[in-house]
Amino acid sequence: MKIVVLGGGRVGGAMARDLARDPRFEVTVVDASEEALRRLGESGLRAERADLADPAAVGRAVRAHDLVVGAVPGFLGFATLKAVLEADKDVVDISFFNEDPFLLDGLARERGRIAIVDCGVAPGCSNLILGRMAAELDRVDSFACYVGGLPVVRTWPFELKAVFSPIDVIAEYTRPARFKRFGEMVILPALTEVEPVDFPGVGTLEAFNTDGLRTLLRMDVPSMVEKTLRYPGHAEKMRMLRETGFFGTEPLETGGVRVRPLDVTAKLLFASWQLGPGEEDFTVMRIVVEGEKGGRRARHTWDLLDRFDRQTGTTSMARTTGYTCTAAVRMVAAGLYDHKGISPPELVGRDAGAYAFMMSELAARGVVFRETVAD
Repeated sequence: MKIVVLGGGRVGGAMARDLARDPRFEVTVVDASEEALRRLGESGLRAERADLADPAAVGRAVRAHDLVVGAVPGFLGFATLKAVLEADKDVVDISFFNEDPFLLDGLARERGRIAIVDCGVAPGCSNLILGRMAAELDRVDSFACYVGGLPVVRTWPFELKAVFSPIDVIAEYTRPARFKRFGEMVILPALTEVEPVDFPGVGTLEAFNTDGLRTLLRMDVPSMVEKTLRYPGHAEKMRMLRETGFFGTEPLETGGVRVRPLDVTAKLLFASWQLGPGEEDFTVMRIVVEGEKGGRRARHTWDLLDRFDRQTGTTSMARTTGYTCTAAVRMVAAGLYDHKGISPPELVGRDAGAYAFMMSELAARGVVFRETVAD
């Protein structure tokens, strides 16, 4: 089977390497960056150059392949997914774009194509677990997800390394956070309602509102929230930058030049946020689902603590995000999931066999969720 990965960054590269180890697959990575192509080529991957901001180029890039993996930055994600479906290809995507993926459901169904979206760690694994709980319980009353990717070594001033597209990190801090309380939709600014949360093996982190629920908001669960985890103090620094206009997108004139504040901020921050050689990261996640089955209340908690893979040099965020996606790729390739149309992972999770397959694939790569149940 010929598989093409659109996007050769840290996560895209990790996915391509994972899939290329499978003798059933012939894998090609497509990216616009010469540096990314050089790095991919040095690791033995087949790499091709294309401007993925051009939908026509996307169509040409996927034409000769059987299955597509989308790993472009979020601002390119929707247009890229649309171009893939118009090219009549099945796709598994992790680009986390702002647009509603169900706007493309009609196109996917019309073409008879499988399109699994938001297939990373969160959104992704979090959706998968809630979908399974919704199928197993008589009623789900609440869902909470706490998740973050962090550097092992805390470095002043931000104590953050962007282990996926940095521009998508800033988007998390500027996009209003949507969640549910008492069955009603609530919208608050990101970086609000900061609270301390303790994690074994990590210590105390801070959790704050971000807009990560996405398609989960369509589910009939009265209480839902997702919070991003960072080292204490990070949210206040990001709020300061946001509220003083450093993340602004309206051009300002200075020195006779018009420039967007966001572009300058990104240029400065990205150098500080770059994970350098030898630097390690970890991913921490806690999912709590409360509900009822057979008249009895239950509280299900899943905990994940994943660390940088020293043997392969693969970041934890690339592992947890990328291997969720490659598990779905293998599932589709094996014919274990064939729902035509847009499939967020909560829909996949409702299928017991698909859920078991994905969790087994993750565990085989050392990404292990530990579940505890309490009354």
